[in-house]
Amino acid sequence: MSETNKNAFQAGQAAGKAEEKSNVLLDKAKDAANAAGASAQQAGKNISDAAAGGVNFVKDKTGMNK
Repeated sequence: MSETNKNAFQAGQAAGKAEEKSNVLLDKAKDAANAAGASAQQAGKNISDAAAGGVNFVKDKTGMNK
């Protein structure tokens, strides 16, 4: 293999490795974003449920829930 071909081959290998590393990092970032979104949705649901419980409690105590 000539020196030029060898250098081109090594450059191609380096580019391929860099692309694979960036793909792995992007996948990890996507997974983290999805997990954060799911966590935020669950937190929102918990807050909504707690607020609804508080409203029902007040209605029960004031007799508005009859």
